[in-house]
Amino acid sequence: MHKLLRKLSTPEKIQKYLDELPYNTEKLGETCRSPRLVVELNTAHCFEAALFGAAALRVNGQPPLILDLEAVRDDDHVIAVYRSNGCWGAIAKSNYAGLRFRSPVYRTLRELALSYFEHYYNLKGEKTLRAYSRPVSLARFDSIEWMTTEEPLWTIAEYLCTIRHTPILNGTKDRMYMDKRLYEAGLLGRA
Repeated sequence: MHKLLRKLSTPEKIQKYLDELPYNTEKLGETCRSPRLVVELNTAHCFEAALFGAAALRVNGQPPLILDLEAVRDDDHVIAVYRSNGCWGAIAKSNYAGLRFRSPVYRTLRELALSYFEHYYNLKGEKTLRAYSRPVSLARFDSIEWMTTEEPLWTIAEYLCTIRHTPILNGTKDRMYMDKRLYEAGLLGRA
């Protein structure tokens, strides 16, 4: 696995690798695999892809950071984040076309998180993104060998549920919906 991760020497190469992997469509909440198992089983969902992205970034000299995007009436989305020339970018896998890669052009994490807002929606067409976490260094989980273990990594997923998230909307309870064309475009290639 280490040899493969060294070849994925840029965020763009990491993203291309993840884009070519089949989306893990096992029942939600049943898998929480390490980067090693992502390679062995040749599949990943968003959380597994974020861990893989963070592992590849780490092997290539960047910190292994992930960030949780928190939603209402929808699943959270986890992304691997990185910095280049002082700006933030993201590596991500999703069933929704607009929730994937971000070039490193965002000056703050808030800007990066907001770039996902218009494309983050449930199957009813409701925009659901509401908050984002601070970056979490996966180095804190080195003791459980998160990069190579065969054990499920629920510890990391559960940790993301316990940390503080910064709200995106200031207290509004209004529901917001997608327009039909953007909704349909976001589902392009959905597994």
